[in-house]
Amino acid sequence: MANKLNTLNKSNRWNYITYLLVIIAYVILQVMSSTGSISSSLKGMLVPICAYVVMAVSLNLTVGVLGELSLGHAGFMSVGAFTGVTAAVSLQNLIPSAPLRLAVSMVVAALFAALAGFLIGIPVLRLKGDYLAIVTLAFGEIIKSIFNNLYVGLDESGFHFSLLSDTTDLSENGTLIIGGPMGIGGIQKISTFTAGFILVMITLVVVFHLVNSRAGRAIMAIRDNRIAAESVGLNITKYKMMAFVTSAALAGSAGALFAMNYSTIVANKFDFNTSILVLVFVVLGGLGNMLGSIIAAAALTILPEALREFSDYRMLVYAIVLILVMLATNNPTLKSFLARLKPGKRGEKEAA
Repeated sequence: MANKLNTLNKSNRWNYITYLLVIIAYVILQVMSSTGSISSSLKGMLVPICAYVVMAVSLNLTVGVLGELSLGHAGFMSVGAFTGVTAAVSLQNLIPSAPLRLAVSMVVAALFAALAGFLIGIPVLRLKGDYLAIVTLAFGEIIKSIFNNLYVGLDESGFHFSLLSDTTDLSENGTLIIGGPMGIGGIQKISTFTAGFILVMITLVVVFHLVNSRAGRAIMAIRDNRIAAESVGLNITKYKMMAFVTSAALAGSAGALFAMNYSTIVANKFDFNTSILVLVFVVLGGLGNMLGSIIAAAALTILPEALREFSDYRMLVYAIVLILVMLATNNPTLKSFLARLKPGKRGEKEAA
């Protein structure tokens, strides 16, 4: 019992360290931004970095904690982006305050993404391994295709929807919000670095509380041995759905934050490449390691821009850096060193 409490305390200590490092990074960047110590390009990347950090942490919940490979995470981000912007445009007159409107839009985006995750999870979570990865990839492409062919308008009589072609028949005062392959244009840019920081902190609180709860231990038991978990009476579908829907909801809120940082957003932005990019963040940061996901997402988002001065060679340098990091993280000496730093490992050795 004492060993279990010691392990739990170390895990909580590691979580508090993660919170503290994120807060310190936010304060430093805010001070540097106010004093003009960072470039305008890096300043413009702060909100996308926050969005990608939330995406990486949420996907780590599915891949690292649940142990299932999902290749359609960008699909949930697109659901959040389009529904969040639609909510923001609709509430523009009703909620004049931009921060409040952004918060409401992110909540709406999270709810719609959670609904999409639930509907997709019903057939998908019955699969496992490569089959689950292929089906999530297909669903991500289906969602992108839907938004590429969706037209949504708003006028005095409410919302108007149409597919394949614009048949919304809006009045003269109506507004076409989603224009099919043209996406959404004229977005009011209300996303801020502070809003992104708050979303990152909320994401960490949700994920850490879930992982350290009874449901989180059940999810990890399913990851480690599905048959053994089922034999002791765990509802496999329930706990897998819980992790999957939570991950989708967080990705949806990140999509709304990301979309309202730009004046125009299109569905092709959230394609297969975006899902792979977020998966790279998770793999490089370490499966189940949320702090590693944060560092990897921030570093690999900044790196291509930092290498822009190398022009044609920047993506080659970016690829070489990725390979070197992968080799370093798979080095036995480094892995054993990191294992000693992980909370709970020392307590397990003492118990043995």
